[in-house]
Amino acid sequence: MPTQEKQKSSQLISGFEPYVASKGEEYMGKPMRAHFTKILNKWKHDLMQEVDRTVDHMKDEAANFPDPADRASQEEEFSLELRARDRERKLIKKIDKTLQLIEDEDYGWCESCGIEIGLRRLEARPTADLCIDCKTLAEIKEKQVGK
Repeated sequence: MPTQEKQKSSQLISGFEPYVASKGEEYMGKPMRAHFTKILNKWKHDLMQEVDRTVDHMKDEAANFPDPADRASQEEEFSLELRARDRERKLIKKIDKTLQLIEDEDYGWCESCGIEIGLRRLEARPTADLCIDCKTLAEIKEKQVGK
């Protein structure tokens, strides 16, 4: 499958078409904000469904295995699932924060320097709050501090 078709297919699977700005359209006007609200709400809905599936799975699979190795395997599996859900819980909070930014009409602008983050970056990472330059700089500083 050609790259363009794969890209279009994966975007349709994730439930959105890339936003096409009309000529002269204001950055983060009402249609753009509606586009990102839709993306974020779908993402949040998908994460919430995953949480429900995990709870159901853990209830269904919970067993008291007599073999310690089986019990340890199950506990490790549950531990990994819970760790993933915790990351998703934090992501849901970030999505909620981003939805509030959209509602307040503060979405799409870099928190550090104030310039436009850009449509494609926001579609790739809808919760981004830094432009690519500020994010790159922050990562460089983080690496230097970590050494």
